[in-house]
Amino acid sequence: MQNFTPSNPDFEKMVQEKIKGNHFTHFIGFDVHTITPGRVEGSMRLEEHHLQQMGFVHGGVTATVSDIVAGFAAFSLVAQGQGVVTVELKVSYLNPGKGHTLKAIGTVIKPGSKLHFCESELWVIGDESEVLIAKSSSTMAILNKSDYERK
Repeated sequence: MQNFTPSNPDFEKMVQEKIKGNHFTHFIGFDVHTITPGRVEGSMRLEEHHLQQMGFVHGGVTATVSDIVAGFAAFSLVAQGQGVVTVELKVSYLNPGKGHTLKAIGTVIKPGSKLHFCESELWVIGDESEVLIAKSSSTMAILNKSDYERK
């Protein structure tokens, strides 16, 4: 695991504030519980509406959660007044996910001045097992607040 120095010494508070405003994250029931420089971990209780027709975690949920943890990991390294947006996301689905909890870890593997390169891992926890169901790689573009504020 790499050790990064965040641009903002209050990075954890900055990420927590950004999470509060991320309505879709709350809508699906995903909670971030660990924030360190370049790394975010979270989980969600799997409900019926998160599953596809065979009872596995839906691929769209998997991609969404991959994007969430990678994006917040990238956001933990930007300066105050900056944000990140996803410009590329590739998800590899490794195993079907069947269990009661989805756990996700997002990490920055290479930060830059304009782009952060990230990865994520998603695990499904069942009563007797923990299975890696997906890995992703993504690229996050860094924007200044003036680039994305509504005028």
